[in-house]
Amino acid sequence: MKAVIKFLKTIRAVLWSFLGIRKGTGFEDDIVTITPFHLIGVGIGLCFLFVFSLILLVQWMVKI
Repeated sequence: MKAVIKFLKTIRAVLWSFLGIRKGTGFEDDIVTITPFHLIGVGIGLCFLFVFSLILLVQWMVKI
């Protein structure tokens, strides 16, 4: 259960960084709880997911 919560916090931190907005207190909390290895892995995974979804969206729009 603790690993799932840590994973969800990592996803939340990466999504906030994609938007570019974050409170200072949230950032300081993330530094304490999230390891750089997890942050890089989730960031790369979400980046691939974002690019893949854009590719699917473009293909769907071209078929219409």
